[in-house]
Amino acid sequence: MNQPGFKFELLHVDRHSGARRSRLTTPRGVIELPTFMPVGTLGTVKGLTTAQVSQTGAQILLGNTYHLALRPGADIVEQMGGLHPFMDWPNPILTDSGGFQLFSLAKLTKITETGATFRSHIDGSAMELSPERSVQIQQQLGSDIAMVLDHLIELPASLGDVEDANARTIRWAKRCRDCHTLDSQIQFGIIQGGLNPAMRRQCAEELGALDFPGYAIGGLSVGEAAVDMYATIASTTPHMPTEKPRYLMGVGKPEDLLEAIKRGVDMFDCVMPTRNGRNGMAFTDHGPLKLRNSVHRSDPNPIQQDFESDYAHLSRAYLRHLFIAGEMLGPILLTIHNLTYYQRLMKQARQAIENDSFLEFFAERFRGWGLPSSPTAPELS
Repeated sequence: MNQPGFKFELLHVDRHSGARRSRLTTPRGVIELPTFMPVGTLGTVKGLTTAQVSQTGAQILLGNTYHLALRPGADIVEQMGGLHPFMDWPNPILTDSGGFQLFSLAKLTKITETGATFRSHIDGSAMELSPERSVQIQQQLGSDIAMVLDHLIELPASLGDVEDANARTIRWAKRCRDCHTLDSQIQFGIIQGGLNPAMRRQCAEELGALDFPGYAIGGLSVGEAAVDMYATIASTTPHMPTEKPRYLMGVGKPEDLLEAIKRGVDMFDCVMPTRNGRNGMAFTDHGPLKLRNSVHRSDPNPIQQDFESDYAHLSRAYLRHLFIAGEMLGPILLTIHNLTYYQRLMKQARQAIENDSFLEFFAERFRGWGLPSSPTAPELS
Protein backbone atom coordinates (compact mmCIF):
# COMPACT_ATOMS: atom_id res chain seq x y z
CA MET A 1 0.00 0.00 0.00
CA ASN A 2 1.52 3.24 -1.17
CA GLN A 3 -0.71 5.70 0.69
CA PRO A 4 0.78 6.98 3.96
CA GLY A 5 -0.72 5.54 7.11
CA PHE A 6 -2.09 2.37 5.48
CA LYS A 7 -0.54 -1.04 6.04
CA PHE A 8 -1.70 -4.63 5.68
CA GLU A 9 -0.04 -7.47 7.60
CA LEU A 10 -0.77 -11.16 7.15
CA LEU A 11 0.07 -12.40 10.64
CA HIS A 12 -0.79 -16.10 10.47
CA VAL A 13 -2.60 -18.70 8.37
CA ASP A 14 -4.32 -21.55 10.18
CA ARG A 15 -2.29 -24.72 9.70
CA HIS A 16 -5.31 -26.81 8.74
CA SER A 17 -7.39 -24.44 6.60
CA GLY A 18 -7.20 -21.24 4.58
CA ALA A 19 -8.28 -19.07 7.54
CA ARG A 20 -6.12 -15.94 7.87
CA ARG A 21 -5.29 -13.78 10.86
CA SER A 22 -4.26 -10.38 9.60
CA ARG A 23 -4.31 -6.67 10.40
CA LEU A 24 -5.19 -3.58 8.38
CA THR A 25 -3.79 -0.33 9.73
CA THR A 26 -5.38 2.94 8.62
CA PRO A 27 -4.78 6.55 9.69
CA ARG A 28 -8.02 6.35 11.72
CA GLY A 29 -7.34 3.09 13.48
CA VAL A 30 -6.25 -0.53 13.34
CA ILE A 31 -8.66 -3.20 12.07
CA GLU A 32 -8.02 -6.70 13.36
CA LEU A 33 -9.02 -9.28 10.77
CA PRO A 34 -11.20 -11.25 10.19
CA THR A 35 -13.78 -8.58 10.96
CA PHE A 36 -17.43 -7.75 10.43
CA MET A 37 -18.53 -4.26 9.36
CA PRO A 38 -21.95 -3.07 10.56
CA VAL A 39 -23.92 -1.44 7.77
CA GLY A 40 -24.65 2.27 8.13
CA THR A 41 -26.13 2.85 4.68
CA LEU A 42 -27.36 6.39 5.35
CA GLY A 43 -24.64 7.37 7.79
CA THR A 44 -26.29 5.55 10.69
CA VAL A 45 -26.52 2.00 11.97
CA LYS A 46 -30.28 2.01 12.42
CA GLY A 47 -31.42 2.71 15.97
CA LEU A 48 -27.97 3.05 17.55
CA THR A 49 -25.62 5.89 18.39
CA THR A 50 -22.07 5.52 17.15
CA ALA A 51 -20.98 5.12 20.79
CA GLN A 52 -23.30 2.12 21.11
CA VAL A 53 -21.95 0.67 17.87
CA SER A 54 -18.41 1.06 19.16
CA GLN A 55 -19.32 -0.74 22.37
CA THR A 56 -20.33 -3.82 20.36
CA GLY A 57 -16.69 -4.15 19.32
CA ALA A 58 -17.08 -2.79 15.78
CA GLN A 59 -13.84 -1.43 14.35
CA ILE A 60 -15.11 -0.15 11.00
CA LEU A 61 -18.49 0.81 9.52
CA LEU A 62 -19.92 0.73 6.00
CA GLY A 63 -21.71 3.59 4.23
CA ASN A 64 -23.33 3.70 0.79
CA THR A 65 -22.40 6.05 -2.02
CA TYR A 66 -25.73 5.96 -3.86
CA HIS A 67 -27.92 6.59 -0.81
CA LEU A 68 -25.71 9.29 0.70
CA ALA A 69 -25.44 11.03 -2.66
CA LEU A 70 -29.24 11.28 -2.73
CA ARG A 71 -29.67 12.21 0.94
CA PRO A 72 -28.25 14.48 2.25
CA GLY A 73 -25.95 14.83 -0.77
CA ALA A 74 -22.18 14.44 -1.08
CA ASP A 75 -21.72 18.23 -1.15
CA ILE A 76 -23.46 18.59 2.22
CA VAL A 77 -21.38 15.82 3.81
CA GLU A 78 -18.21 17.41 2.43
CA GLN A 79 -19.23 20.81 3.85
CA MET A 80 -19.69 19.16 7.24
CA GLY A 81 -16.08 17.93 7.15
CA GLY A 82 -16.73 14.47 5.73
CA LEU A 83 -18.66 11.43 6.82
CA HIS A 84 -16.63 10.82 10.00
CA PRO A 85 -17.51 14.07 11.83
CA PHE A 86 -20.94 14.18 10.17
CA MET A 87 -21.99 10.92 11.83
CA ASP A 88 -19.63 11.25 14.83
CA TRP A 89 -17.62 8.10 14.05
CA PRO A 90 -13.85 8.65 14.40
CA ASN A 91 -12.85 5.14 13.28
CA PRO A 92 -12.44 3.74 9.76
CA ILE A 93 -15.32 3.77 7.26
CA LEU A 94 -15.69 1.79 4.04
CA THR A 95 -18.05 3.11 1.37
CA ASP A 96 -19.74 0.92 -1.24
CA SER A 97 -19.57 2.30 -4.75
CA GLY A 98 -23.25 2.22 -5.60
CA GLY A 99 -22.69 -0.86 -7.75
CA PHE A 100 -25.15 -2.95 -5.75
CA GLN A 101 -27.91 -0.53 -6.74
CA LEU A 102 -27.33 -1.49 -10.39
CA PHE A 103 -28.68 -4.85 -9.27
CA SER A 104 -31.23 -3.96 -6.59
CA LEU A 105 -32.75 -1.07 -8.57
CA ALA A 106 -32.46 -2.75 -11.96
CA LYS A 107 -35.95 -1.66 -13.03
CA LEU A 108 -34.94 1.97 -12.43
CA THR A 109 -31.49 1.69 -14.02
CA LYS A 110 -30.03 1.96 -17.52
CA ILE A 111 -26.44 0.76 -17.95
CA THR A 112 -24.08 1.86 -20.74
CA GLU A 113 -20.32 1.79 -21.07
CA THR A 114 -20.22 5.34 -19.69
CA GLY A 115 -21.97 4.33 -16.49
CA ALA A 116 -25.44 3.92 -15.05
CA THR A 117 -28.43 6.22 -15.06
CA PHE A 118 -30.75 5.72 -12.09
CA ARG A 119 -34.21 6.89 -11.29
CA SER A 120 -34.17 7.89 -7.65
CA HIS A 121 -36.24 5.55 -5.49
CA ILE A 122 -37.18 8.67 -3.48
CA ASP A 123 -38.60 11.07 -6.06
CA GLY A 124 -37.90 9.55 -9.48
CA SER A 125 -35.30 12.15 -10.42
CA ALA A 126 -32.41 11.08 -12.66
CA MET A 127 -28.98 10.35 -11.24
CA GLU A 128 -25.91 9.43 -13.25
CA LEU A 129 -23.29 7.19 -11.68
CA SER A 130 -20.16 6.63 -13.72
CA PRO A 131 -16.91 5.21 -12.37
CA GLU A 132 -15.56 8.74 -12.17
CA ARG A 133 -18.64 10.08 -10.39
CA SER A 134 -18.60 7.19 -7.89
CA VAL A 135 -14.97 7.97 -7.05
CA GLN A 136 -15.73 11.69 -6.74
CA ILE A 137 -18.63 11.08 -4.33
CA GLN A 138 -16.57 8.72 -2.16
CA GLN A 139 -13.74 11.24 -2.03
CA GLN A 140 -16.21 13.91 -0.94
CA LEU A 141 -17.52 11.56 1.75
CA GLY A 142 -13.92 11.04 2.89
CA SER A 143 -14.16 7.32 3.62
CA ASP A 144 -10.99 5.40 4.42
CA ILE A 145 -11.73 2.57 1.98
CA ALA A 146 -13.57 3.21 -1.28
CA MET A 147 -14.94 0.54 -3.58
CA VAL A 148 -14.65 0.73 -7.35
CA LEU A 149 -17.86 0.79 -9.38
CA ASP A 150 -18.63 -2.70 -10.66
CA HIS A 151 -21.34 -4.32 -12.77
CA LEU A 152 -23.28 -6.80 -10.67
CA ILE A 153 -25.84 -8.95 -12.50
CA GLU A 154 -28.63 -11.22 -11.38
CA LEU A 155 -28.00 -14.96 -11.12
CA PRO A 156 -28.46 -17.32 -12.84
CA ALA A 157 -27.16 -15.63 -15.98
CA SER A 158 -25.94 -16.75 -19.38
CA LEU A 159 -22.22 -17.07 -20.03
CA GLY A 160 -22.45 -14.16 -22.45
CA ASP A 161 -24.02 -11.88 -19.85
CA VAL A 162 -21.42 -12.89 -17.27
CA GLU A 163 -18.59 -12.23 -19.71
CA ASP A 164 -20.03 -8.83 -20.64
CA ALA A 165 -20.46 -7.74 -17.01
CA ASN A 166 -17.02 -9.09 -16.14
CA ALA A 167 -15.29 -7.16 -18.90
CA ARG A 168 -17.16 -3.97 -17.98
CA THR A 169 -16.24 -4.42 -14.30
CA ILE A 170 -12.56 -4.60 -15.26
CA ARG A 171 -12.76 -1.55 -17.54
CA TRP A 172 -14.63 0.44 -14.91
CA ALA A 173 -12.12 -0.57 -12.24
CA LYS A 174 -9.28 0.86 -14.30
CA ARG A 175 -11.18 4.11 -14.75
CA CYS A 176 -11.79 4.28 -10.99
CA ARG A 177 -8.11 3.73 -10.28
CA ASP A 178 -6.98 6.30 -12.82
CA CYS A 179 -9.17 9.12 -11.47
CA HIS A 180 -8.58 8.48 -7.76
CA THR A 181 -6.59 11.30 -6.14
CA LEU A 182 -7.22 11.14 -2.37
CA ASP A 183 -4.10 10.03 -0.46
CA SER A 184 -6.08 9.47 2.75
CA GLN A 185 -8.27 6.86 1.05
CA ILE A 186 -7.49 3.46 -0.49
CA GLN A 187 -9.49 1.67 -3.16
CA PHE A 188 -10.56 -1.98 -3.33
CA GLY A 189 -11.21 -3.72 -6.64
CA ILE A 190 -14.26 -5.99 -6.92
CA ILE A 191 -14.06 -9.43 -8.49
CA GLN A 192 -17.13 -10.51 -10.45
CA GLY A 193 -17.76 -13.54 -12.64
CA GLY A 194 -21.01 -15.07 -11.46
CA LEU A 195 -20.65 -18.73 -10.47
CA ASN A 196 -18.15 -19.42 -13.25
CA PRO A 197 -14.69 -20.33 -11.86
CA ALA A 198 -12.91 -19.38 -15.08
CA MET A 199 -14.57 -15.95 -15.14
CA ARG A 200 -13.74 -15.40 -11.47
CA ARG A 201 -10.11 -16.33 -12.09
CA GLN A 202 -9.85 -14.06 -15.13
CA CYS A 203 -11.38 -11.13 -13.27
CA ALA A 204 -9.14 -11.69 -10.23
CA GLU A 205 -6.01 -11.85 -12.37
CA GLU A 206 -6.81 -8.80 -14.48
CA LEU A 207 -7.77 -6.74 -11.43
CA GLY A 208 -4.65 -8.02 -9.67
CA ALA A 209 -2.57 -6.50 -12.44
CA LEU A 210 -4.12 -3.11 -11.57
CA ASP A 211 -2.52 -3.41 -8.12
CA PHE A 212 -5.36 -2.22 -5.89
CA PRO A 213 -4.58 -2.08 -2.13
CA GLY A 214 -7.37 -4.62 -1.48
CA TYR A 215 -9.85 -6.84 -3.26
CA ALA A 216 -13.46 -7.84 -2.77
CA ILE A 217 -15.54 -10.78 -3.95
CA GLY A 218 -18.77 -9.33 -5.29
CA GLY A 219 -21.88 -10.75 -6.88
CA LEU A 220 -22.71 -13.35 -4.23
CA SER A 221 -25.50 -13.69 -1.67
CA VAL A 222 -27.95 -12.63 -4.38
CA GLY A 223 -30.13 -15.74 -4.30
CA GLU A 224 -27.74 -18.54 -5.23
CA ALA A 225 -27.56 -21.72 -3.14
CA ALA A 226 -25.12 -21.65 -0.22
CA VAL A 227 -23.13 -24.55 -1.69
CA ASP A 228 -22.62 -22.53 -4.89
CA MET A 229 -21.53 -19.48 -2.93
CA TYR A 230 -18.99 -21.48 -0.94
CA ALA A 231 -17.66 -23.16 -4.09
CA THR A 232 -17.27 -19.79 -5.80
CA ILE A 233 -15.37 -18.36 -2.82
CA ALA A 234 -13.10 -21.42 -2.78
CA SER A 235 -12.37 -21.04 -6.50
CA THR A 236 -11.70 -17.30 -6.21
CA THR A 237 -9.50 -16.75 -3.15
CA PRO A 238 -6.53 -18.75 -4.53
CA HIS A 239 -6.28 -16.15 -7.31
CA MET A 240 -6.43 -13.13 -4.98
CA PRO A 241 -3.19 -11.56 -3.70
CA THR A 242 -2.14 -13.10 -0.39
CA GLU A 243 -0.57 -9.86 0.83
CA LYS A 244 -3.73 -7.77 0.55
CA PRO A 245 -7.08 -7.78 2.40
CA ARG A 246 -9.95 -9.87 1.03
CA TYR A 247 -13.52 -8.69 1.45
CA LEU A 248 -16.70 -10.71 0.79
CA MET A 249 -19.47 -8.22 0.09
CA GLY A 250 -22.95 -8.50 1.57
CA VAL A 251 -22.50 -11.76 3.52
CA GLY A 252 -24.16 -12.87 5.72
CA LYS A 253 -25.31 -15.45 8.24
CA PRO A 254 -22.89 -16.46 11.03
CA GLU A 255 -22.29 -19.80 9.32
CA ASP A 256 -21.55 -18.01 6.02
CA LEU A 257 -18.89 -15.92 7.74
CA LEU A 258 -17.10 -18.96 9.15
CA GLU A 259 -17.35 -20.84 5.85
CA ALA A 260 -15.77 -17.87 4.08
CA ILE A 261 -13.07 -17.39 6.71
CA LYS A 262 -12.17 -21.05 6.26
CA ARG A 263 -11.61 -20.28 2.59
CA GLY A 264 -9.38 -17.24 3.20
CA VAL A 265 -11.68 -14.20 3.48
CA ASP A 266 -10.87 -11.33 5.89
CA MET A 267 -13.76 -8.81 5.85
CA PHE A 268 -17.56 -8.92 5.79
CA ASP A 269 -20.64 -6.72 5.88
CA CYS A 270 -24.34 -7.50 5.96
CA VAL A 271 -27.61 -5.97 7.16
CA MET A 272 -28.68 -9.29 8.68
CA PRO A 273 -27.74 -8.70 12.35
CA THR A 274 -29.36 -5.26 12.42
CA ARG A 275 -32.41 -6.05 10.27
CA ASN A 276 -33.13 -9.31 12.09
CA GLY A 277 -32.67 -7.57 15.43
CA ARG A 278 -35.27 -4.97 14.52
CA ASN A 279 -37.64 -7.82 13.67
CA GLY A 280 -37.23 -9.75 16.92
CA MET A 281 -34.59 -12.34 16.01
CA ALA A 282 -31.46 -12.82 18.10
CA PHE A 283 -28.38 -14.75 17.03
CA THR A 284 -26.94 -17.17 19.61
CA ASP A 285 -24.50 -20.06 19.84
CA HIS A 286 -27.54 -22.35 19.77
CA GLY A 287 -29.10 -20.88 16.65
CA PRO A 288 -31.49 -17.99 15.97
CA LEU A 289 -33.97 -17.09 18.71
CA LYS A 290 -37.36 -15.66 17.72
CA LEU A 291 -38.30 -13.56 20.71
CA ARG A 292 -41.84 -12.81 19.57
CA ASN A 293 -42.75 -16.48 20.08
CA SER A 294 -45.08 -17.11 23.03
CA VAL A 295 -42.71 -19.68 24.51
CA HIS A 296 -40.63 -16.73 25.79
CA ARG A 297 -43.56 -15.01 27.51
CA SER A 298 -42.41 -15.94 31.03
CA ASP A 299 -38.83 -17.05 30.30
CA PRO A 300 -36.45 -15.58 32.92
CA ASN A 301 -33.29 -16.58 31.01
CA PRO A 302 -31.13 -14.09 29.12
CA ILE A 303 -30.74 -14.45 25.37
CA GLN A 304 -27.49 -16.32 25.94
CA GLN A 305 -25.57 -17.33 29.03
CA ASP A 306 -21.99 -16.08 29.51
CA PHE A 307 -22.50 -13.17 27.13
CA GLU A 308 -20.78 -9.88 27.86
CA SER A 309 -22.71 -6.70 27.15
CA ASP A 310 -24.43 -4.04 29.23
CA TYR A 311 -27.82 -5.60 28.52
CA ALA A 312 -26.98 -9.31 28.46
CA HIS A 313 -28.73 -9.91 31.80
CA LEU A 314 -32.18 -8.86 30.54
CA SER A 315 -34.70 -11.70 30.37
CA ARG A 316 -36.24 -13.10 27.24
CA ALA A 317 -39.63 -12.36 28.82
CA TYR A 318 -38.81 -8.65 29.09
CA LEU A 319 -37.41 -8.44 25.57
CA ARG A 320 -40.48 -10.21 24.18
CA HIS A 321 -42.69 -7.78 26.08
CA LEU A 322 -40.94 -4.83 24.42
CA PHE A 323 -41.62 -6.22 20.95
CA ILE A 324 -45.22 -7.17 21.66
CA ALA A 325 -45.85 -3.72 23.19
CA GLY A 326 -44.29 -1.99 20.18
CA GLU A 327 -41.62 -0.28 22.28
CA MET A 328 -38.64 1.02 20.29
CA LEU A 329 -36.27 -0.24 22.99
CA GLY A 330 -36.80 -3.84 21.87
CA PRO A 331 -35.29 -3.40 18.38
CA ILE A 332 -32.49 -1.28 19.84
CA LEU A 333 -31.50 -3.91 22.42
CA LEU A 334 -31.64 -6.78 19.93
CA THR A 335 -29.60 -4.81 17.41
CA ILE A 336 -26.95 -4.27 20.08
CA HIS A 337 -27.03 -7.97 20.98
CA ASN A 338 -26.70 -9.16 17.38
CA LEU A 339 -23.85 -6.81 16.51
CA THR A 340 -22.07 -7.80 19.72
CA TYR A 341 -22.62 -11.46 18.84
CA TYR A 342 -21.09 -10.99 15.38
CA GLN A 343 -18.09 -9.14 16.80
CA ARG A 344 -17.60 -11.82 19.44
CA LEU A 345 -17.72 -14.48 16.72
CA MET A 346 -15.01 -12.64 14.79
CA LYS A 347 -12.85 -12.29 17.91
CA GLN A 348 -13.22 -16.00 18.66
CA ALA A 349 -12.32 -16.81 15.05
CA ARG A 350 -9.18 -14.67 15.28
CA GLN A 351 -8.11 -16.44 18.45
CA ALA A 352 -8.76 -19.86 16.92
CA ILE A 353 -6.69 -19.03 13.84
CA GLU A 354 -3.80 -17.89 16.03
CA ASN A 355 -3.97 -21.24 17.83
CA ASP A 356 -4.25 -23.29 14.62
CA SER A 357 -7.58 -24.56 15.91
CA PHE A 358 -9.98 -22.86 13.52
CA LEU A 359 -11.50 -26.09 12.23
CA GLU A 360 -12.25 -27.23 15.78
CA PHE A 361 -13.87 -23.87 16.51
CA PHE A 362 -15.75 -24.10 13.23
CA ALA A 363 -17.12 -27.55 14.07
CA GLU A 364 -18.05 -26.50 17.61
CA ARG A 365 -20.06 -23.54 16.38
CA PHE A 366 -21.83 -25.56 13.71
CA ARG A 367 -22.80 -28.20 16.27
CA GLY A 368 -24.27 -25.49 18.46
CA TRP A 369 -26.21 -24.06 15.54
CA GLY A 370 -27.46 -27.55 14.64
CA LEU A 371 -25.85 -27.38 11.20
CA PRO A 372 -23.76 -29.98 9.37
CA SER A 373 -20.11 -29.10 8.81
CA SER A 374 -17.33 -30.69 6.83
CA PRO A 375 -14.35 -31.80 8.92
CA THR A 376 -11.77 -30.41 6.53
CA ALA A 377 -11.33 -27.29 4.45
CA PRO A 378 -11.37 -27.35 0.64
CA GLU A 379 -8.13 -27.58 -1.27
CA LEU A 380 -6.48 -24.18 -1.48
CA SER A 381 -3.58 -23.27 -3.71
